[in-house]
Amino acid sequence: MRLRTYHVGMQTRPLGETGHDSSVATFGAIALNWLEQEGANQMIELVLDRGVNHFDVAPEYGDAELKLGPKLRQHREEIFLGCKTQKRDYEGAARKLDRSLNRLGTDHVELYQIHGLEYEHELDEITGEGGALEAIRDARSEGKVDHIGLTSHGDPQLILEAIERIDDLDSLMFPMNPVVAGKDGDEYDYEAVLERAESEDIGTLGIKAFAGGTWPPTDELPEEDRPYANWYQPVDDPDTIRERFDFAAAQGLTSVITPGDPKLVAMVLDAAERFDGMDEAAQRSLIERARHDDSPVPEQLHH
Repeated sequence: MRLRTYHVGMQTRPLGETGHDSSVATFGAIALNWLEQEGANQMIELVLDRGVNHFDVAPEYGDAELKLGPKLRQHREEIFLGCKTQKRDYEGAARKLDRSLNRLGTDHVELYQIHGLEYEHELDEITGEGGALEAIRDARSEGKVDHIGLTSHGDPQLILEAIERIDDLDSLMFPMNPVVAGKDGDEYDYEAVLERAESEDIGTLGIKAFAGGTWPPTDELPEEDRPYANWYQPVDDPDTIRERFDFAAAQGLTSVITPGDPKLVAMVLDAAERFDGMDEAAQRSLIERARHDDSPVPEQLHH
């Protein structure tokens, strides 16, 4: 039996009231979609070796669930797994969960998240009779799901409303980076979401920490010519990645999600291991430098 040698640097933080302490970096398993199975296996071992214990995947991430499956089954006790559904109705959400469990080869996920909330009518359907929330609660009672989460890179005000209307939310996933932190207006106020989540003891997972901006139009840079698989243009040098990680983690998030391109993951793991805080002056300086940059979130501003 191979004994795992953990690096000592990866902090953990309580994920709200779940009882789980998540590593300060969460592995965004969409990165596995771009790798062959052998490469996916190697990346998962690397991530685990570096002390990451929280993984995040979704059926929309191509073959990521299938690529994660073999190592997930091998290391099931070491991995707190978050999965997602974009379905808003009961039947759709129930079917998606069963399909994900089948593809992953596991009988439960620790966290099941309503994925990509963007419009108020979606929240009405999700929380109404015959909605996805009812299906997830039933799955929780059946032992298929341990905790309920919500993800959004849309309007922060809608996320706040969701917190109001879903009284058993265990986690929230939303953008956190110095570009949105420096912009005025309620549509960028993810800080209010973070504050509300902390007051309710809801775990917080930061996405888009490494967003550098939107890609040029496809007639200028076709998708196949983009150097990274991310849907936004990422920052991609070690110093900037470390600065971005430090900023996001210093806001008080439970954990920061690694970016979607496998070429960036190791640099983020390095930053996560070395994280030891970021003082307010450094945060303010970074916000001032970034506040006029283009932001790919909130998403509905870029439709």
